[in-house]
Amino acid sequence: MNKKLNLNYYNIISPDNLLLAWQEFIVGKKSKNDVLEFLLNLSDNILQLHDQLANLSYQHGGYQDFYISDPKLRHIHKASVRDRLIHHAIYRQLYPFFSKTFIAHSHSCQLGKGTHRALGDFRKMANKVSQNDTKTCWVLQCDIRKFFDSIDHQILLKILKDYIEDERIIRLLTNIITSFQANKGKGLPLGNLTSQLFINIYMNVFDQYVKHQLKAGYYIRYADDFVVISRDKEWLVSILTKIDNFLSAKLKLQLHPQKVHLKTLASGVDFLGWVHFPKHRVLRNKTKRRMMRKVKNSAKPESLASYLGLLKHGDSYEIEQELLNNYWINFLQ
Repeated sequence: MNKKLNLNYYNIISPDNLLLAWQEFIVGKKSKNDVLEFLLNLSDNILQLHDQLANLSYQHGGYQDFYISDPKLRHIHKASVRDRLIHHAIYRQLYPFFSKTFIAHSHSCQLGKGTHRALGDFRKMANKVSQNDTKTCWVLQCDIRKFFDSIDHQILLKILKDYIEDERIIRLLTNIITSFQANKGKGLPLGNLTSQLFINIYMNVFDQYVKHQLKAGYYIRYADDFVVISRDKEWLVSILTKIDNFLSAKLKLQLHPQKVHLKTLASGVDFLGWVHFPKHRVLRNKTKRRMMRKVKNSAKPESLASYLGLLKHGDSYEIEQELLNNYWINFLQ
């Protein structure tokens, strides 16, 4: 039986929580026109929003959609400032509870974790399994097809109800979840802060299955990309069908047929932008080409600093020198 969330509806909708959520929301957004407009009458807007939430008349609005390359083309749906404020108010109350239910090696969209932590954990696990490259280390890598668009609303709500007893909180979460549909009854918008929390709650069901039912000692998940590491190739082959069946039956998700790989670490494992080998990792060629292209097209110091920070996580001296050369050539033109 799941531990219940010790939180009531007022904790989320209180003016104090809404104001604190606003202070977190506006970081880096103070120059945006829609944010400035909301800010002009901040007190009135927050009190009006509180009243709507208190009398249960609040309805989530629609979305503005656009595309970004990050690095692949992504369809972003942006809610209004009013609705995004609600997302932050919910997140800051629910995240501390749910984060404690997640496994240690679920890394996406969590405080103190992220890509760099996942890369470090991958290296530690691979070294342990291979006994410092003295044993053959096999890696099963999988990706979920159309991940955000495939999240089933009813399954997500059922999972949330297992933890949350306050019906008004469930009503508010239902309001947000059903405000977007990629297909009938499915999909979460890339752009909502709540979506980041919801996908981890949704996939935590799978994480627990892999850890406690399949007994996978070396497992890492970052959003829809996950790896299982073992010296036993046949065991990895045997659990692949179980993984596929569980995702389909319990969560209505499908593995991406072209992104399932079973490889030795010695042959190179492409995970989270880096190709990993027993004693080093190198930047994925596609990532390198995109980085060089961006530096040539826009020589911004902050972009260079970001890329140099990324390169510190692998064996990339030659790439670093090429990047600096391209930057200065572009900068001086």
